[in-house]
Amino acid sequence: MMARNPSMMRRYIEAAIFSGALVLLSAQAHGDVRKKVAALVPSDPVLVVDQKGNELVSQNAASSFVPASVAKIVTAALAVDVLGEDHRFETRFYLDGNRVLYIRGGGDPFLISEELAKLAAALVATIGKQPLRGIVVDASYYPADLKIPGIEQTGEAYDALNSALAVNFNTIYAMRKGKVVRSAEEQTPITPLAISQFLARGPNGRGRISLAQEPGVGVQYAGELIAAFIERAGGGINGKISLGTIPSGLEPVYVHRQSRSLWIILSEMLRGSNNYVANQVFLEMGGRQLGGPVSLEKSLRVANARLGKLGLDKSIQLEEGSGISRGNRLTARGLVEVLSKFEPHAALLRKGDGAYFKTGTFSGVRTLAGYADTSKHGRVRFVIALRGNDTALRFKLLNIIQSEL
Repeated sequence: MMARNPSMMRRYIEAAIFSGALVLLSAQAHGDVRKKVAALVPSDPVLVVDQKGNELVSQNAASSFVPASVAKIVTAALAVDVLGEDHRFETRFYLDGNRVLYIRGGGDPFLISEELAKLAAALVATIGKQPLRGIVVDASYYPADLKIPGIEQTGEAYDALNSALAVNFNTIYAMRKGKVVRSAEEQTPITPLAISQFLARGPNGRGRISLAQEPGVGVQYAGELIAAFIERAGGGINGKISLGTIPSGLEPVYVHRQSRSLWIILSEMLRGSNNYVANQVFLEMGGRQLGGPVSLEKSLRVANARLGKLGLDKSIQLEEGSGISRGNRLTARGLVEVLSKFEPHAALLRKGDGAYFKTGTFSGVRTLAGYADTSKHGRVRFVIALRGNDTALRFKLLNIIQSEL
């Protein structure tokens, strides 16, 4: 057959030579990228994988590293799996025969002022404008002694205590001039507790403080702010605001479902890297699957079970859901597998220069992970985990990956 058709044989040979040349060029290109990566970061984990799972660049891919906020990718992937994209957090309201309003927090991470205005309008339309004789806030869905590893070591405003009922991410944004405190935003009324807290701990001028001292302080502030919005909506309150529990047998008169779906909350969480929101979402996974009250132990059981089904329980080890704890440990191979499952949701991440990505930053830790478009391999998944404080270096490595693969 070959002897009778020499031209066909020649074409076979030429095609084989061309294919072999492409393989050699591709291998050389991969080798060049690997050498450049190794020259810049000889011992840090770097992994790049194509759509078929081929490792284009692999360096210390099985070594564990501290992910910092890159851990939020894992939390987001688990949350979509456990809760569903359209999950809505709920806050429940009860009214007794004496017109005492009871509020049961459900861990909603986005009860910001704009949401509270909607909530109050719907609530007043349901219960009427007759003055309330008191408000009782029930935050028992979260235990009072809940501790998130890493939170106690930071004074950042958005690293506030997690709570069953918290408003504006458990923070107060105000401005102080001497002993006069005003709200720093038109949409948020000032309350007595906000004034006292800002006088005690706020800057002279404009700033944001977290309510991270005592769990009850944040819950009390939530009650005060909801009361202020009820008054803005035309309702009234003649009694005090206190902490307590819902009386047995009382049925809710209004259930507020967060206007933002989980999809939108995750987008805000990933792009803003909000630790408070990340752990509210993480805690809800355990509460929803195993019942309240929430706990880290419950959420870790749920997370580890899901990771175990993917064979990732050894390569993805979490202490909490935001990445604020240095006890979190990932491997590049483990995180790349999570990225594979999360790829339909890549648009939730920050976008820039042909990549969707999440950064993580601690003292001595600079991480970067996500998806990048390359000229030869299309979209790739990548993990860069550096020890050190060179913020620009991780993006320099990403640029090498994009331009030369």
